[in-house]
Amino acid sequence: MIHGLTTASTALLDRLSHTIQKHPKRITAAIAAILLTGGGGAFAVASFAPDPAEMPVRMVTLPVESLAENLVLGELDAPGFSLYRSEQVRSSDTPESLLQRLGVADPAAAAFMRGDTPVRQNMLGRTGRVVSAETTDDHRLVRLTARWVPDDSGNFRRLIVERAGNNKFTSRVETAKLTASSRLSGGVINSSLFAATDASNIPDGVAVQMAELFSGNIDFRRSLRKGDRFSVVYETLEADGEPLSSGRVLSAEFVNNGKTHQAIWFQEPGSKGSYYTLDGESMRRAYLTSPVEFSRVTSGFKMRLHPILKTWRAHLGTDFAAPTGTAVRTVGDGVIEFAGVQNGFGNVVFVKHRNQHVTVYAHLSRIDVRQGQSVEQGQTLGAVGSTGWATGPHLHFEFRVNGVHQDPQTIVAASDAAAPISAASRPAFQRLASNMRIQLNAAALIEQASAE
Repeated sequence: MIHGLTTASTALLDRLSHTIQKHPKRITAAIAAILLTGGGGAFAVASFAPDPAEMPVRMVTLPVESLAENLVLGELDAPGFSLYRSEQVRSSDTPESLLQRLGVADPAAAAFMRGDTPVRQNMLGRTGRVVSAETTDDHRLVRLTARWVPDDSGNFRRLIVERAGNNKFTSRVETAKLTASSRLSGGVINSSLFAATDASNIPDGVAVQMAELFSGNIDFRRSLRKGDRFSVVYETLEADGEPLSSGRVLSAEFVNNGKTHQAIWFQEPGSKGSYYTLDGESMRRAYLTSPVEFSRVTSGFKMRLHPILKTWRAHLGTDFAAPTGTAVRTVGDGVIEFAGVQNGFGNVVFVKHRNQHVTVYAHLSRIDVRQGQSVEQGQTLGAVGSTGWATGPHLHFEFRVNGVHQDPQTIVAASDAAAPISAASRPAFQRLASNMRIQLNAAALIEQASAE
């Protein structure tokens, strides 16, 4: 029995030795696999079939008949493709000039647009309307679409010019819902706020909102420093995926001279929305810092040479240079005490506030309120003009306390802030603030990546 086992073992070892000598690579691979898997569990053993690398190779060549033997390459029908391009309409555009900027070479399309009433009424002669074109690969017009927002209804209008056959076109105007979304962006100050926002493709309306939002903490006319940076999250209103207009700033961060300022929009149930710090303190004060949107101050509260009388006199207010027609707003809640024409003020509005405070808005081109009317902070009173004793369009603004002229900037800086977030709304606000912190950080990273 023992002799039989010994003989069988010897035969097995001889066979393994012969196999190892014939296939050393495969046996090595199998052992390596066992070691890598720790020797445990199920594993596959390499096949001892003949190695393909060692088998003889034979090349077989057979003739193959061409499927395009009788065809000329130029006669093949190549698949067509479409080209797309977008532009903004200019007031001076003709059908030819607009189509040329869109990369369209189609005299029939230009002739149709020139004589089509919907095109003339809704596109030609307009400014800033977004228009896109789809063309064939030889630049003939397939479809032209113009989009715009006619009002505050939440809808947009869509004008479509479409090819209906060989050199034939149709047009139609449709109404559809705008889609609201949010965008993240940021920038670095090198010269001015608007230069930085232009470089980051941020709309001017968003830049103005940021300047208004932080105007109580930052003097955007004199205090900006090179290297100051900002991040912003803002609403956009889109039509068919194309952004048509910007909406409200949802949150923003501005680092000025090393100091960080943050703001977030929040609306408590049953009340008007407002801006708060990310800690829940209100950023709304009793008075706005300016009766016009962010603009250039031309003459402050000081002695000056009167531009008409040519004598040195105290300038008892602040002048804001702005184009004729720029909206003028009340800096605080109040009642219209006077609205009409008065001496050198020309068209002027007096607003009476609490604590015997009165604000004056002079040289208006028009007046939009009446005496005795109640107004809320930010409500439009009229428009910038040059009526009365004025050498050019600007707003003369005064602040009086008990009939005595005061420096408006001093009064605004001393005004009280509104109430902070209520205890009932605090949990919802903190959730929103936490989310906005993440978005502002993401906006900052986007700005840093673009700068690099």
